Amino acid sequence: MVKILHFADAHIDMANYGRHDPQSGLPMRVMDFLKSLDEIVQTAIDKKVDLVIFAGDAYKDRSPAPTYQREWGKRIMQLSHAGIQTLLLTGNHDISPSTGRAHAIQEFKTLEVPNVKVLDKPQFLSVDDLGGLPVQVIALPWISRSGLMASLELGGTDPSETYKILGERISELIENWLKDADPDVPTILTAHASVEGAKYGSERMVMLGNDMVLPPALVKDKRLDYVALGHIHKPQNINEGNHPPVIYPGSIERVDFGEAGDRKYFILAEISKGKTDVIWQELKNIRPFIDIHVTLESNQAINHKLQDALPPQETIKDAIIRMVVEYQREWEVLIDETALRALTAPAFEFHFVKRPLMQARVRLPEGRAASSLGVVELLDIYWDASSQDVDKEKKEKLNQLARSIIDDVRSGD
Repeated sequence: MVKILHFADAHIDMANYGRHDPQSGLPMRVMDFLKSLDEIVQTAIDKKVDLVIFAGDAYKDRSPAPTYQREWGKRIMQLSHAGIQTLLLTGNHDISPSTGRAHAIQEFKTLEVPNVKVLDKPQFLSVDDLGGLPVQVIALPWISRSGLMASLELGGTDPSETYKILGERISELIENWLKDADPDVPTILTAHASVEGAKYGSERMVMLGNDMVLPPALVKDKRLDYVALGHIHKPQNINEGNHPPVIYPGSIERVDFGEAGDRKYFILAEISKGKTDVIWQELKNIRPFIDIHVTLESNQAINHKLQDALPPQETIKDAIIRMVVEYQREWEVLIDETALRALTAPAFEFHFVKRPLMQARVRLPEGRAASSLGVVELLDIYWDASSQDVDKEKKEKLNQLARSIIDDVRSGD
């Protein structure tokens, strides 16, 4: 039996909200991600796991600032010093689209950090490759389309055809590795990729053709004992109740409002041949994202409605809040944004998004041009098309006032 810890999609430099910490100089959102990473690393050490698998995407892109590389390096070195075998898979955010460029976690491979292996190409790791651990690993890092086309000499091939060929090659590769694997030793597949049928955080189904999509049969092969995936931020086991577990643990912090309702996890698993026990370990102290949508149906008590839509003060504290408001454009002057910002002052950040609704254009009677209509006739058409209720008596008074103004203008008064 082998104890593993599996996590993915760290994206530790996603500093897209908030301010900087005055002591460390780091963006406070980066510190949120690092707190989650600290919890993961400390759990691996405390639980004395045999193997840590990181399934890709350490940063938001392949050119992280040196400061963020330092912070990531500190945590990985803790695992190295603890003697824990650690596998770092390259994800799509870690690699350059240009062939031959270094990837974001290259230094661990270049410096040959003890107990740390960088998996930047498809490969099979035997028991000997893993320091004698009784487990074998098949690794599928992210493969860019440009790199794939170059390696397969597919110059002008259609992208969908390229991915089809890639899928066939990978299936053949994995099948050969599974045939050669020791049937008595547990086998893990780790991949940074989409699997057909998995869901993104936005709940839309993964669509074929966007990137390489692994077929379900490939990852659900019963000769596998655990499948450690990365790339999709929504936590899920896409082989629930069956063997092997096929798991996306999700990102380690909320990246944007698309993940506002998601809880965040990493995985602890005990793996034996033919049997795997999985624990979803929920991350603590994840910063809350609160997404509020309000559609104003009338111009009465607008600010009361907006304020009532806010959560309780104790929930607001330290949260990242977005309030999206839809309303008729002419009501904008009635919205007291200052009061809303005062009420949300305890929040980490408050985003107020105004979405005024555009009224439909007034249509003239068929066959008539505006130049052929009198001013009062045009006013009648406007009142009929107005979103405000204008009764017959009020409309007539307004038209009389309009005639009076027009007559005064025409008379030179």
